[in-house]
Amino acid sequence: MKQLFQLSDQQRVDWLRLARTDRIGPVTFQQLIGRYHTASRAIEALPELSRAGGRPPVKIFSQMAAEDELATLASLGAQYVVQGETGYPPYLAHVHAPPPLLCVKGRLELASLDSVAVVGSRNASAMGLKFTRMVAHTLAENGIVVASGLARGIDTAAHEASFDHATAAVIAGGVDHFYPPENAKLQNIIAERGLLITEMPPGTAPKAEHFPRRNRIISGMSRATIVIEAALRSGSLITARFAAEQGRDVFAAPGSPLDPRSEGCNRLIRDGATILTSVDDVLTALHAIPKPQAAALFEPETPHDDPSDEDRKRVLTLLSPTETPLDDIIRESRLPADVIMAIVLELEIAGRVSRSAGGRLALI
Repeated sequence: MKQLFQLSDQQRVDWLRLARTDRIGPVTFQQLIGRYHTASRAIEALPELSRAGGRPPVKIFSQMAAEDELATLASLGAQYVVQGETGYPPYLAHVHAPPPLLCVKGRLELASLDSVAVVGSRNASAMGLKFTRMVAHTLAENGIVVASGLARGIDTAAHEASFDHATAAVIAGGVDHFYPPENAKLQNIIAERGLLITEMPPGTAPKAEHFPRRNRIISGMSRATIVIEAALRSGSLITARFAAEQGRDVFAAPGSPLDPRSEGCNRLIRDGATILTSVDDVLTALHAIPKPQAAALFEPETPHDDPSDEDRKRVLTLLSPTETPLDDIIRESRLPADVIMAIVLELEIAGRVSRSAGGRLALI
């Protein structure tokens, strides 16, 4: 998939400012870019949008802070990329609310290749590690990027077996943080020979809430996800769930019913995951999985109606602290969908409405 465009230096500053501004999550970011087409115009519109939502203007991330953050990244040999640029995995662009910006370091061209996620237990067995190395090495030899999370156990084995060919590590902290500490050398090797990816700004220490976001990127950038050894409460099952939600194939290596590390994989197989007995199972399936077309975040601007004060009152009346599906608001209000979306955008920027992962809305 070829690169679609490249931001100018000032555009990159603007994207970072918009992405770092209070109350601007991935969904809101997409809506703003879709409506105003550029980050700079969206930033200019934020104060009025916040006032229309009934609150004082939102605090916008400053030009100086954005320039300092970009300079820090450059000093670390890393950079931010956006959807459609070299270094931003094209398959990730097809998930719901993809990250507006990714920090990347290493061989950016690897992002454009097919990738398969290989994840599993941190406390892996010798046989699990051996099978992982065999699978990862064969995938990489066949020109497929092995994506994983640089954790102990299965993740580490997958990276070690593939970094001489093609591997990508998605981490939960800033590019300048090493976690787990014993993988600092491996992280540096991947940053040189492979591709290092994170959603977090430099200086960010990994926290528990960051790991599901990391897992979502791992599955989202990959055409398929392989799970090798996973307990029932394993984070690898979160990655598998994300992959299924994103419409990607999930493979699981079966194991002994007596080994707790196999319970998660056996459960995945019972629930419909493809059983993995050989890497050929994955290679064969990849040939049958259609490749999505490259996608850019920019969409042609379409005319839209500005909401009236009466429209805003009607929507606010329908909203409540109880989460409500957006479709219900559209149906009950009898207003055009683009008017509803404009009002919801105002309310989100004003901090008066929250949006759940399923798209439900609730007054704050």
